[in-house]
Amino acid sequence: MQRQKLDTNPSLIRLSSGTAIVLGLQQGKLDARPTTAYLMTYKDGKCTANCCFCAQARGSKGSAELLSRVTWPTFPIKEALSVLGNEFKQNKIRRVCIQALNYPEVFAHLEAIVREIKKEATIPVSVSCQPLEKANIERMANAGVDRLGVPLDAASETIFNRVKGKGGSYSWNNQFRMLTEALAVFGKGNVSTHLIVGLGETELEAVHIIQRCVDMSVSPGLFAFTPIRGTGLEKNSPPKLESYRRMQLARFLIVKGIAQVDGMCFDKDGKIVNFGMPKEVLEDVVLSGEPFLTSGCPDCNRPFYNEKPSGPIYNYPRKLTYRELRAVRLQFTSSF
Repeated sequence: MQRQKLDTNPSLIRLSSGTAIVLGLQQGKLDARPTTAYLMTYKDGKCTANCCFCAQARGSKGSAELLSRVTWPTFPIKEALSVLGNEFKQNKIRRVCIQALNYPEVFAHLEAIVREIKKEATIPVSVSCQPLEKANIERMANAGVDRLGVPLDAASETIFNRVKGKGGSYSWNNQFRMLTEALAVFGKGNVSTHLIVGLGETELEAVHIIQRCVDMSVSPGLFAFTPIRGTGLEKNSPPKLESYRRMQLARFLIVKGIAQVDGMCFDKDGKIVNFGMPKEVLEDVVLSGEPFLTSGCPDCNRPFYNEKPSGPIYNYPRKLTYRELRAVRLQFTSSF
């Protein structure tokens, strides 16, 4: 039987609705402008993976235009990338982040997209994908990708198997192996991952994984779980805001080298009750507002990916106001 030839030249691409508005390809009002252009590979149908939280999962009944709570309309790729290059030259966009679905042609598509972007402008490009093997990591580096993200999503192997499908495309150990392989290719400071807070983990589990990533020289970002209609977890609830704030603060302290998980205290339920830092130091860090901004690649603000503009806001896409800072401070009680 003759092997079917894969289509290596995609003609369509998805843009987040905010990105489409910034690029002038769609009309709309923005409460916060994205500083990164967010793209997603296009395929007719869903991802071959089956993550329970994702609208793109093969078993999801959710819209193929959704990723988290954001709508991703489709555009001709040449038109979108040409406009993107012009916006970068005017300093309206500082980075491109490409989200990749899983399907047979995806790495050929990513390679073609990145090379086309680099023809238009010298803009930094991040790719979030599931490389599965080292050859795909090297392929991304050779195409011109500046940073590679390999998402863990879950904070423990048990949760990973439950929400990403034990025996499926992914395995807990292979995710860490791919992160290690990515570091060897891209170098320290150029590899990232992210955790989705609210999948059933304890704060202790999440902080240990954050510390493990930082110790590896992998940059961990945080997402708040968002229930999406049609997904396997549509009836689950988002994380409690106070718990998410503790996770953000712990992540910031660890990433900045101010604290480590071994110096923090947790109660019997795995909740942080003490960050192991002097109160005045924590006060200064909290009132800076920095821990509560969107965490990810440089220049990533990912506006309202996990929340409505009306709130509650989990990840702030811009500097917090004085009133917001005071409200955040009140969300910390016994942990100070």
